[in-house]
Amino acid sequence: MKKFTLITILFCSVFLIGCTFFVFAMFYANDVEKLVHNYPYFDQESKSYQLTSIKPKWWTSIDSVSKEAKWAIVVSEDWAFFEHEGLDVEQIKIAASESIKQEKFVRGASTITQQVIKNTILTSKKNLWRKFQEAILSYKVEQILSKDQILEIYLNIIELGEGLYGIGPASFHYFNKHPSQLTAREGAFLAMLLPSPIKYSISFKKKELTPFAKSIVNSILIKMRQAQVYDKDEWLRNSEQKFTWEKSSEEDIKDDEYLEYNVYK
Repeated sequence: MKKFTLITILFCSVFLIGCTFFVFAMFYANDVEKLVHNYPYFDQESKSYQLTSIKPKWWTSIDSVSKEAKWAIVVSEDWAFFEHEGLDVEQIKIAASESIKQEKFVRGASTITQQVIKNTILTSKKNLWRKFQEAILSYKVEQILSKDQILEIYLNIIELGEGLYGIGPASFHYFNKHPSQLTAREGAFLAMLLPSPIKYSISFKKKELTPFAKSIVNSILIKMRQAQVYDKDEWLRNSEQKFTWEKSSEEDIKDDEYLEYNVYK
């Protein structure tokens, strides 16, 4: 009798979860499908993402982004992007394990697809219900959009500085060039900004990479080498390069620090 009751409860629970999944998926089906024929963008007035049927003038197609820049962001944000179906189960397990060990929330495990869903359809509010919604819709959007389409949306909506959204405007702002011309190191710099673009763009303002920024950029370049995006020689070239805005010597840095000190003291 107890076994029968347990099976019944289990069956009912699975049925209810399934119904919830179906109803929720149907409710948001139109919102997800809107991404097929519309372009999301960040509206500065409402401070939220909106959809438009007219392609924004700054919109950059996936084919117009250099392979190096595209992969710098992919290996940094979502290594398994081209393999999973919206959720990276392995990363979820790792994040959960780390959080349990440290008895606090250590990091998320959101994929690029999940970030697209969160920004264009849902909200950034953090709770379990939103994560559940995000998981369902991420799987759904992977069924109607190709990986390149999802990545194209992501590259055009990401915040890369104060009031700066999309890889097109960011490419011209930081490097005065089109995204198709970005090098691996420049792509790695943009990827480094993503967790906290306003904070991490201080390197650009000071015209020198902070120790943190330098470490992250170099680690992304190493990941790209591991992912076989380029060979050892190209990796070494990118590792040794400087951005056009970087100061050329320690003496320049000291002089500017002296001027800054005297201006603001």
